[in-house]
Amino acid sequence: MPYRTLIFIVLYIFPAMHVTGSSPVSILVRDKEKKSVPGATVQLFNQNSGKTEATITDISGVARFGSIDPNIYSVIIRSVGFRTIEESISVNRDITHFEFFLQEDLVALDEVTVTARRPIIRQEDDKMIIDPEPMANSSTNTLEVLEQTPGLFVDQDGGIFLNNARPATVYINGREQKMSSQDITGILRSLPPGSVQRIEVMRTPSTKYDASSSGGIINIVLKRGVKIGRFGTVNAGMNQGYYGNRFAGISFNNSGDKSTRYINGNFNHSGQSEEISGTRNLNQNQNLTQSARTRSFSDQGYLGYGINYEYNDRLNLSYDGRINASARDATTNNRNMISLNTSGVDSEHQTTTSNQTNFISLQQDFGAVRRLDTLGSVWDNKFSFSYNNGQTSQKYTNQLNQEPNPYPGGSGTVDQRRFFTQLQSDVNWQIPDRWRFEAGVKGTLQQFTGESDFVAIRLNGPEPDLLKNSTYRSNEIISAAYVQASKNLPGELLLKMGTRLEYTHLSGKQVIPSDTSFSISRFDLFPYVYLSRSLISIMTYELRGFLIYRRTIGRPGYENLNPSIRFVDLYTYETGNPSLKPQFTDTWEANISFDDIPVFAVGVNKTNDIISSVIYRHPDKELLDVRTFDNVGKSRETYFRLTGAIPPSGKYFFVAGAQYNLNTYDGLYQNEPLSFSRGSWRFFTYHSLNLARNTRLTMNGFLMHKGVMNFYELDTFGQLNFNLNQSLLNKKLLVSLSARDVLNSMTNHFEFNQGGIYTYGKRKTDTRRFGINIRYTFGVQDKKEKNGLKNFNFDDQS
Repeated sequence: MPYRTLIFIVLYIFPAMHVTGSSPVSILVRDKEKKSVPGATVQLFNQNSGKTEATITDISGVARFGSIDPNIYSVIIRSVGFRTIEESISVNRDITHFEFFLQEDLVALDEVTVTARRPIIRQEDDKMIIDPEPMANSSTNTLEVLEQTPGLFVDQDGGIFLNNARPATVYINGREQKMSSQDITGILRSLPPGSVQRIEVMRTPSTKYDASSSGGIINIVLKRGVKIGRFGTVNAGMNQGYYGNRFAGISFNNSGDKSTRYINGNFNHSGQSEEISGTRNLNQNQNLTQSARTRSFSDQGYLGYGINYEYNDRLNLSYDGRINASARDATTNNRNMISLNTSGVDSEHQTTTSNQTNFISLQQDFGAVRRLDTLGSVWDNKFSFSYNNGQTSQKYTNQLNQEPNPYPGGSGTVDQRRFFTQLQSDVNWQIPDRWRFEAGVKGTLQQFTGESDFVAIRLNGPEPDLLKNSTYRSNEIISAAYVQASKNLPGELLLKMGTRLEYTHLSGKQVIPSDTSFSISRFDLFPYVYLSRSLISIMTYELRGFLIYRRTIGRPGYENLNPSIRFVDLYTYETGNPSLKPQFTDTWEANISFDDIPVFAVGVNKTNDIISSVIYRHPDKELLDVRTFDNVGKSRETYFRLTGAIPPSGKYFFVAGAQYNLNTYDGLYQNEPLSFSRGSWRFFTYHSLNLARNTRLTMNGFLMHKGVMNFYELDTFGQLNFNLNQSLLNKKLLVSLSARDVLNSMTNHFEFNQGGIYTYGKRKTDTRRFGINIRYTFGVQDKKEKNGLKNFNFDDQS
């Protein structure tokens, strides 16, 4: 990073207008037995300005507030099963940590109803927190929750995009999901929508997170056991498009004095259709017109379980397990016509492909969190192990308008197995005099094995399909260490700086069809700078600014490097590129939040040796195109984002925003000069209106104008959704009616014109759907306690 830029930021962008000595404040909440109370709501009311700030306690029972001015505050602490307390505290430079003890509430909990409304989006340090509850009521799985989340864009292949041309990295409970995008999409489709506690969006993650996240990070935090007794939910629903989806699930939570246990499961049966049509220029005289329709049906199951155990007032142990399984049947009919510009159709053939895929994922997570002091310092240790296995059985037939048919068809199997192990240890040390020190180490090991065994039917009988058969193995080891520190400086300035060192070792070996062994080892350093300060206060609401710089890496996976050939159709095949280099991205972003709601951001992403999916013309066969990956040069992405919202305090609130991206590329495309530039707009919105006390109408949607993806230029498309929620039976029963893509506008028109290849077409999936979702919350009476949970309402509870 140019140091002159950093000096300019500090001296001119964030001038020290006045010194107030604001400090981060932490409040530790415990019960009478000195055990931490997670999930408690803590409010700070400034008795001088009237400003109110609120947050919830973490798993250690600590509520953290970023920057609090010295003053007298009223503290209000609420937690289910405990009496609400309200006391006054005095915050100054020397006293920023407080501790409170809650007393059990003997009033029966069947008289308690939670009515607090949380903001759907809020800014917390360097990440944005999204409440998924409103979107979950109209969704059948977690992927649909993300599709409806304001500010996120999910493409038709399940890629999740923030403010970057590259998809975001997906984390679940703070663990990166090291698997293919197709497998991640399958897992998100199997997760029940009500299992998500919050969505953390990190557009510019700190050095605590892996550097291979140039597209940002989406961390999906799942609900775990909460210390409020015994309760559960039962839900079922369906939606209908061209084909129908049906799902059902159940969850149960049981907490005691020292431990909390939970289990939840979900089953989803879905049907989907997709249509793709396109025209490709083969040469000056011939065009290839292709149209394909895919029908798929899948059964997906999910089982999540775990236990949290508070060994003592300083040590918390946890275990979480997840099992995802799916079975998918898909049939694709592909019609291909080669036409001459002068005499019409020259040749025609049709390919029918049938795929049966079985997938299973097993993940086991172990955690140990130790509180080091009463200031909020913690030592967090994690160990996880996951196993994924995907098996696909494929049959295909080719029908040509010529005799004899040299390629009647074939069949085969694809088996992919992935083992992933992760060990991580992080220390967050709160030092007196407003210092916070963070450091950690992480090690991951990924072992991948892929085997393809196909038989082709030829004129003289079946024979091994050498174009499709392959056996390869790869091992990836990534070791990392990071250190970062933050401190409140004069002028209400918060500075956080750190760096991350990563060592990468990737080795691969292909046995069939030929030996293409390779090995890559490298060290890389990734700096990070974060600046924040309070700009002004408007009617007691704080306007806060942020400046962030980070460096990231994009590593090619073994699937991108493996040079084995994968047959697509008679005119296309796919292959990897063993000469791929990693790409590096430098990001600068400035953003502003108003009352912890992000409202404006502007940034630049500069990438060298950008890795892109490309289509090259075969050097020897003019009718054959090759899909592969290449370093096409450098790119610059400039963007700005504007968001507005009304806080959810009355009958109506909304979130609306717009983002503009300008992408420019400069390099080589199939050894020809590349100069490409395109600007795109994305608009998004979410609205909620209380029609009656227990009736709520919501609307959300997005519009993409002139998008771009891997040099494919996209036309305008979007989606508009409605949802009607009705609470019954003292809010224990929730009925939701949903309508998705009501305008039937999710049709992608695309155009590609690079490297002498010109193609255009459209893609349409089965997104217009109408459905119903029913959820019932129940409680189980504990004979040892007086306060039951039978009428407790969790409508707005995480």
